[in-house]
Amino acid sequence: MKKALLIVATAIGFNIQLHAQQAVNDVSFGKGLLNYVAADSSFKVKFAPRMQVRYYANSDFDNGNLQGIEHDFLVRRSRFKFDGWAYHPSIGYKMEFGLTNNDMSGANEFTKNAPRMILDAVIKWKFAPNFELWAGQTKLPGNIERVISSANLQFVDRSLLNSRFNIDRDLGVQLRHKSTFGSWVTKEKFAISQGEGRNITSGNEGGLQFTGRLELLPFGEFHKKGDYTGSATYRETTPKLLVAYTYDMNGDAVKTRSVMGSYMYLSDGSLYSTDITTHFVDVAFKYQGFSLMSEWSQRSAANPIAVEQDGTPTGDVVLVGSAYNLAIGQFISEKVEVAARYTSLQFDPLTGSDDVQQYTLGLNKFVVGHKLKVQSDVSYTLNNGNADGIMFRTGFELHF
Repeated sequence: MKKALLIVATAIGFNIQLHAQQAVNDVSFGKGLLNYVAADSSFKVKFAPRMQVRYYANSDFDNGNLQGIEHDFLVRRSRFKFDGWAYHPSIGYKMEFGLTNNDMSGANEFTKNAPRMILDAVIKWKFAPNFELWAGQTKLPGNIERVISSANLQFVDRSLLNSRFNIDRDLGVQLRHKSTFGSWVTKEKFAISQGEGRNITSGNEGGLQFTGRLELLPFGEFHKKGDYTGSATYRETTPKLLVAYTYDMNGDAVKTRSVMGSYMYLSDGSLYSTDITTHFVDVAFKYQGFSLMSEWSQRSAANPIAVEQDGTPTGDVVLVGSAYNLAIGQFISEKVEVAARYTSLQFDPLTGSDDVQQYTLGLNKFVVGHKLKVQSDVSYTLNNGNADGIMFRTGFELHF
């Protein structure tokens, strides 16, 4: 809490100082509480807090019969985000801090048992035309659903594919490039990272992680980065299509889900490691008020069963398998959208995990785009083909 108050005080200090310099202020709802360019054009800063409040109702099946309903109210996300540029517009930055228990959870000995408040802390240098070099902690160029901001989701939350197979944030460097060939646009993204996730402070216990992503946009770029925004909030006047492939190899990975999951400890306190490979294939399409997003993911490991030095299994297993996700949406009025999603998870039998299928229907009301919206969805889940549960979710997003 003290850190959060310090961030707010810093933002207020920026406000006072920049007014004294007669800085340029471009503030309106959706553009941040602070959005300044210094009077001498030496930097730009935007401060944009946001929050998501949610209600969940769950009911499980027992021998084909629904049981009692469990209710949960929570602040799903509450975040402070700063971005802009420093010294020159070619040197950008982004800092984002998570304030909820969910965002800060995951403390361990490798984070010095401190809450994981930092989400993003990255600098972005446009060192040549169509080239960018990123350094710091941020999202890896993985599956499209994960890279879409949680503020811009089509459903109340991301799919089960994302929660089981994504490669999330990490510390490292990324090189990004864009090429244009007539109407065609290609984007290449490469990353070398630590391979253990965000906020690690006690060194790299495993090897390095290597990620490469290729994106093809045959009809040109989406309006306002709409390929990385859920729902067709902007009505594309011509069809827009993204087809992408990501390859990720985490060398000597020490977690059960590559960069995510739990650490695989041995009895002597050291960590078990193995090479883990993840593939993603993504498709995104938008035209007028219609949107489609399809994802396929597959994870494999050189030696997925963690063993002691003598070959005895420890009980930890890399979550190897594959997943598929399909989401479609259609605006039925200017600000109301209906959406549907199907997700399938298939795990290798050695994991002992059930195969899962989930069907989701959603209804969204966009008051001011994704900046102010109300969302709801209902999901029906099956485990190994058997009815498992029904979940209803609703909530709102407020993003300055």
